[in-house]
Amino acid sequence: MDFFSNLLQRNPELAVFLAIGIGYWVGAFKIRGVGFGPVTGSLLAGLLIGYFVQVPISDTAKQVLFLLFMFGIGYSVGPSFFRGMKDGGWRWAVLGVVVPVAGLATAWALATLLKLEIGYAVGLISGGLTESPVIGTGSEAIRHLPISADEQNRLISQIAVADALCYIFGTFGVIWFCSSLGPKLLRIDLKAEGARLEQVYGIEREKVGVTSAWRRFDLRAYLVQDNHTIAGKSVAQAESLFAPERLFIERIRRNGSLLVSTPETRLLPGDVIAVSGKSEVLLRVLDRNAVEQADRELLDIPSAMFDVVLSKREFVGKTVAQIADRAEEVRGVFLRDIRRGSEKIPIGPGTVLQRGDVLTIVGPETAVERVAALVGSVVQEADSTDFVALGFGVFLGAVIGTSLVLPIGGMPIAIGSSVGTLVLGLLVGWRNAGKPLFGRISHASLEFMKSIGLAGFVAMIGLKAGPLFVDALKEVGLTIFLAGIVVTLVPLFVGLLVGRYLLKLEPLLLLGALAGVQTMTAGLAAVQEKSDSPVAVIGYSGTVAFGHILITTWGTVIVWLLF
Repeated sequence: MDFFSNLLQRNPELAVFLAIGIGYWVGAFKIRGVGFGPVTGSLLAGLLIGYFVQVPISDTAKQVLFLLFMFGIGYSVGPSFFRGMKDGGWRWAVLGVVVPVAGLATAWALATLLKLEIGYAVGLISGGLTESPVIGTGSEAIRHLPISADEQNRLISQIAVADALCYIFGTFGVIWFCSSLGPKLLRIDLKAEGARLEQVYGIEREKVGVTSAWRRFDLRAYLVQDNHTIAGKSVAQAESLFAPERLFIERIRRNGSLLVSTPETRLLPGDVIAVSGKSEVLLRVLDRNAVEQADRELLDIPSAMFDVVLSKREFVGKTVAQIADRAEEVRGVFLRDIRRGSEKIPIGPGTVLQRGDVLTIVGPETAVERVAALVGSVVQEADSTDFVALGFGVFLGAVIGTSLVLPIGGMPIAIGSSVGTLVLGLLVGWRNAGKPLFGRISHASLEFMKSIGLAGFVAMIGLKAGPLFVDALKEVGLTIFLAGIVVTLVPLFVGLLVGRYLLKLEPLLLLGALAGVQTMTAGLAAVQEKSDSPVAVIGYSGTVAFGHILITTWGTVIVWLLF
């Protein structure tokens, strides 16, 4: 034991990586879908190691990791955050503000009533509202208070204690409320609501975790016979006969030669045509009335599948069906997937597309390129990161945050480098959504910044707070735990009432939105499981960005309110 203690004291970086490894290992364990997660796991591991071994921690290293995380989280949610404020999702934006504000007000009221010190109040928010970045913004705000360094360290150590205690119910509480208590209060049957909304949006059910061998889109060759209804008609007229089904004649073989298909081209008996469309439509519409041909050369058409960021104004806020009706503009192209932030959105005729959505479109290469330029910009997966944008973004954000001073209670207080970096990350991410070549950060780099940045930061917080953990637990453990329950549940009740009775949101989408504004993906998963439908993700995607941004800044605000 002495050898181990000396090893960690001489090489404190080893303690950090040990805490991260244990944290990710412990965080992976779940009981009925509820677990600590890697970040809280890293905090608990740090507290445990720090209790037995006094490990020296570098404040500079800790802040570097946290600023990387803050820029990363701002970058990733920037497009959806500004979209929620600007586009037609104003009701999601209102809910996304109301719930965090209710959480802040609840934590402030409890801290005042129970006479909790500032550190415990910050931990109430981070654990009760399950947003661990609050630990960082609250710690930085405490560092700017005009008190001694020892007092600052004591208050910061309280944050880790309160967060660990409150996160236990915070996670369970959101899952339980969104998937069990909320539906009972709304008097709805989740499965019935899921089926109803899928019908409204025109979404077809798929079993979770099951991938079909069925080819969703196909290209097949058919012989034009003398008695066929399309014989003698132009390509445009022939395609219109099958409307509203989207079937397209891509190429024609006539007398052994291959012809390019144009809307004006006349189809003659004996022609062999290459027809693209959804597989089930081809089977239902053509197979009984046409003779299929095996013509590899005719069907050898270059195909493409691009991810496109939706940015053009004329397509924003339109449903999938409305865009499909623009037949000439989107001819030959099919929509395969929609991603909004990190979430996959179910596709149906009634699904509304929003600015910043990533659309996966498939079809002939020339058609896909044409439609991609029409609706937005092609996103090509980057294996490199614009470190110029990253470095200057963090630098400028931190400079702005430390330079922008607000008079709080007659005392000038800076908003902090972490909040400034978060804002710059938001702006760069938002700009990148419209112009993918600007400030590009690869997905792998972004995930590393968010995952290791926060896990490493909270592991260091835990290591430093470890020696005081047991004493603080004895002093305020039960009080903080019970207060955390209140901080978790009150905003959810407020959000339920405001969302359903003032904003008139669909009940199932509202439950997904409450999980989103509490940034609890496990809550969304529980709602989807209980409803046997993915549709709740529409509400989740509308509020999650507001939860990440607003609740994160509450660490700074609660310090201002209580000092």
